[in-house]
Amino acid sequence: MPSAGPGVPALEALGLSKRYWRGALALDDVSLSVVSGSITALVGPNAAGKSTLIKTFVGFERPTAGSVRVLGVDPHHDRKGALAKLGYVPQAPSLYRELTAADHMDMAAHVRPGFDRQGALDHLEDLGIDPRARPGALSGGQQAQVMLAIALGARPEVLLLDEPLASLDPLARTEFLALLRGQVRERGTTALLSSHIVTDIEQVCDRLIVLGVGHVLLDESLADAVAVHRVLVGDGPAPDGATEVGRFPGDDGLKVALVRVAAGAAEDGLQPATVDQVVKGYLVAGRRRRAGQRGEAAA
Repeated sequence: MPSAGPGVPALEALGLSKRYWRGALALDDVSLSVVSGSITALVGPNAAGKSTLIKTFVGFERPTAGSVRVLGVDPHHDRKGALAKLGYVPQAPSLYRELTAADHMDMAAHVRPGFDRQGALDHLEDLGIDPRARPGALSGGQQAQVMLAIALGARPEVLLLDEPLASLDPLARTEFLALLRGQVRERGTTALLSSHIVTDIEQVCDRLIVLGVGHVLLDESLADAVAVHRVLVGDGPAPDGATEVGRFPGDDGLKVALVRVAAGAAEDGLQPATVDQVVKGYLVAGRRRRAGQRGEAAA
């Protein structure tokens, strides 16, 4: 269970901005918190800042402004303290090609006290991955599973997963998510999962953060996000008491508008929104915001 005091978020960003040396702004005044014991989905288009945010929590990126905390610890002032609480699976598997999977577990056990080497090896064998195999003999999905086994073997309080599902086939994704859900439920682990695959998010996540061009567009529990949004099919305006978020093509080719409804508002002509529609609506809103920023810059 988390070692920080009661009420301390597992992950927290306060006014976080990150500008790279050529002037590109990856994150712009981002503030958010991730509740301990949750699985939070981090969704956004390419270049939205998802990987930058995760790497900032790990300590790989230093904020230009603002700060981040991992169970109350600033990874840029106490990196060792923060890393002791973290497990990290990067977007691209990062394994030594000369070492076998078992060698990687040995190395992890050497640098992480209490590393569950046998548990990590058992996980690989359950998936049919030979611990004697080197990375070159493994598929991209199998390499991702080795990375997850290393991360989970450290028994971290917080897991940071940067699009680990991208290279997995459907069965491997199901197995990955089942293991993740089990870790959270059994050990009280907190997970931040970056993914584009909305069906996977619905299976395991209880919170949703949508990033768009360095800004937080939505930060709500999955249940609340669905409860307060509706869709309007066609080109008509949003009814009274509903605020339009964004319009996008529906499965039948007709335009669909995602709207946010106020409590007690009339819902004539509105339909329940799916998680996929909520995500699409906010991605469109982020694109519109980015276009507006370009227009202001050009003016």
